[in-house]
Amino acid sequence: MSKTKKINKDNIVSFPNNISEGDREVEAIIFAASEPLDIDTIESKISKKINVPKTLEKLKMIYSNRGINLICISNKWSFRTAENLSNLMSQQKTIEKKLSQAAIETLAIIVYHQPVTRSEIEEIRGVAFGTNTLEILMELNWVKPNGRKDVPGKPIQYATTDNFLNHFSLQKLSDLPTIDELGSSGLIDNTNIDSSIFGTGKFYKEKQIQKKENIYSNIDEMLTSTLKSDKQE
Repeated sequence: MSKTKKINKDNIVSFPNNISEGDREVEAIIFAASEPLDIDTIESKISKKINVPKTLEKLKMIYSNRGINLICISNKWSFRTAENLSNLMSQQKTIEKKLSQAAIETLAIIVYHQPVTRSEIEEIRGVAFGTNTLEILMELNWVKPNGRKDVPGKPIQYATTDNFLNHFSLQKLSDLPTIDELGSSGLIDNTNIDSSIFGTGKFYKEKQIQKKENIYSNIDEMLTSTLKSDKQE
C-alpha cells in the first residue's frame, strides 16, 4: 500500500515558527499601540529582557512581504498597510483641509530654517502674519516651541515635530517634499506660492557644509596674518 501525503485541510495562515516569546510580546505591543513607539517605550512594557532592536529588525523582515509592514519613522515603530496595497483602502474617508498661503509659507520657513523665531519668519516672508497662523500649525502638531533664542527679549523659537515627519512619511528633514510634491498632494496651490521660500534637503546640507568651510577659511586667514606680522618684526 502506497504512502499517502498528509494534506492540511485547515485553511489557516502559517506564521513563522521561529518567533520567541519575547518577539511575540514586542509584536503584540506595537500592534495594540495607538501611535508609533520608540525602543525605550517598548522595552518598558515587555516582561522579558531581550535585544529589542534586533527583535524589531527580525519582525520587520518577517512582515516585509505581508499585507502589513513593520516600519520605522523617526526612530519610532508601527505597523502600516503595505504601500502597494494602499489602493484597497478606498473605503477610508478622508477630509481634506487646505492650509492658507501664510500657513504653508510659515511652515516651509520653519522646516528649512529651524529653530526660528516669529520675527525671523516675518523677515524671511517680508510680511507680518496673524497670531493664528502658528496656532494652526501647532494644533496639527507639525510645529512646536523649541526653547528661546539667546538674544535680548529671549524670543521663542519654533521647530518641526516628529509628527510632521510621520505625517509625510519622512525619515529625516533632508527627505522633505518639494513644492511640486506638496502641490500634487492637494495641500497647497503652488501657483500662488513663492517657490523660493522652499529649500531642498540638498540645499540644507550644502548650507551647513558651507558654514563649516567658512570657519576653516577664517582660521587660515588668521594664521596667514600672524605669520606676516612675525616676519615684519
